[in-house]
Amino acid sequence: MSSQLRTFFLLALLSGLILFMGRTLGGSSGLLLALVFALIMNLGSYWYSDKLVLRMYKARELSPSEAPLLHRLVEDLAARANIPKPRVCIVPDAAPNAFATGRNPEHAVVAVTEGIVRLLPPDELRGVLAHEISHIANRDILVQSIAGILASVVMFIANILQWGAIFGAGRGDGENRSSGAAALLLALVAPLAATLIQFAISRSREFLADASGARISGKPDALASALRKLTDYSRQIPMREGNPATAHMFIVNPFSGKLSGLFSTHPPVEERIRRLREMSRSG
Repeated sequence: MSSQLRTFFLLALLSGLILFMGRTLGGSSGLLLALVFALIMNLGSYWYSDKLVLRMYKARELSPSEAPLLHRLVEDLAARANIPKPRVCIVPDAAPNAFATGRNPEHAVVAVTEGIVRLLPPDELRGVLAHEISHIANRDILVQSIAGILASVVMFIANILQWGAIFGAGRGDGENRSSGAAALLLALVAPLAATLIQFAISRSREFLADASGARISGKPDALASALRKLTDYSRQIPMREGNPATAHMFIVNPFSGKLSGLFSTHPPVEERIRRLREMSRSG
């Protein structure tokens, strides 16, 4: 299954979970309230994502005279991806990493840490930048925001179901108590399911950005080599500041690097490297 198709399937799964929970809740008004609340909360995050994240990591915009190589690479890769050239920022952190943000290609930013600029040679840095520009071209900030909205609705409905089940406990006949127990179980399981689906969407978009970035840069092996170095160094030098909730934005997990499988925002680096090496051999 392709990454695009997998993302569509996972978003549909989240939507189906919301509909099922709404039916369990027994009313459209609560579902509508949850949707409006989630839209307001996540739309603000989506619209101002670049300002919020850049401020969180103390990122500073670089002029072409300060970083001519970075600007040349970003300009060339953006042209290859057929998007406007993003702004280029530097994060004052020794941990080698990079991320992209912005609500659309016209308001996009590519940010790199001081550590990654020192660590990677130009061809590997180009691969990393191509990965991040692919996130912009693929509109992954929008995809993640939609997933966030749907997951927030699940959390909201789960809270309603949980409180309804708790306060309804002991009331009515056995059938009503059984229904309340089922609602409580759903309220506990659904948020976990929504979180796992969100993580799966994030992993799917990383695979897509790897593949797109490799095609844009023309050097899958360079990106594969960069991923290996970044993963190894990130485990030794985690980010000093920031919020783990933003981990999915970075090319590799910047905080612990210990989570894997279903509970990781990033696919296993070995699988990412394997796919990139396969791309290199096939073409």
